[in-house]
Amino acid sequence: MSPAPALREPHASLPAPQVWPLGDCALTVDFGVPEVQTLSPQAHGRVLGFCQQLASLQAQGSLPGVIEWLPAFQAVTVYFDPDQVDPDSLAARLAQLAQTGHSARAQGRRWALPVCFDPEFAPDLADLAQARGLSPARVVALMSSTPFTVYMLGFLPGFPYLGGLPAECEMPRLATPRSVVPARSLAVAGGMCAVYPWASPGGWRLLGRTPLPLFDLRRGKTPALLAPGDQVRWVPVERAEYLALEAAAEAGTLDLTRFIHPEVQP
Repeated sequence: MSPAPALREPHASLPAPQVWPLGDCALTVDFGVPEVQTLSPQAHGRVLGFCQQLASLQAQGSLPGVIEWLPAFQAVTVYFDPDQVDPDSLAARLAQLAQTGHSARAQGRRWALPVCFDPEFAPDLADLAQARGLSPARVVALMSSTPFTVYMLGFLPGFPYLGGLPAECEMPRLATPRSVVPARSLAVAGGMCAVYPWASPGGWRLLGRTPLPLFDLRRGKTPALLAPGDQVRWVPVERAEYLALEAAAEAGTLDLTRFIHPEVQP
């Protein structure tokens, strides 16, 4: 992911970041506002800016003992080797970096990803449409015309949490989760959108399925297809095209860069 230039913003009106121990080998830096339960783009901007700081320092060799870090909606967890760095000293340094840092808008890749919305792949589409007073075609139009932003990966390897779901498509989770959700299912719950990379239990509403693998070890150091900061648009495809793309992906012959916007292809 290639981040855009950082947008520096004063943090005087924002709460001081908190640093919490997570076991004996990790620290979580929390940028969230305790009384605010919804996703804050402002807090997430601080997360992205903080990650940029860490990447810059590590490139300079100035983060001895730090192994990696994982961004979430409003926090970053930093993993370290306790034999190489004192946890208290690292916590103090991270707190200072977080407090004096900047906000950033990461301009990741812009994807146009295929999704088949046929009933076979979208068992909850008709019910969601009826509950929201819409036609299934209108739900598909809303989903495919909306730019989504990847905020974080979690739950399963490569599972992207995407913000930007139109309010008309918001629905609570299923009262009784499914014991098995098919791999690559496009799903919504609350105000979020996601894709299940693997077959797994799940309670999100299933609206379609993409033929592309969201996580593939054959991609080497970047097995996850999506990353925080990426932009995604869902492109409806017919079942025949879905099956052809799925077969090519399984055979390892599908060039995934064809689904990246030309302006931001690596």
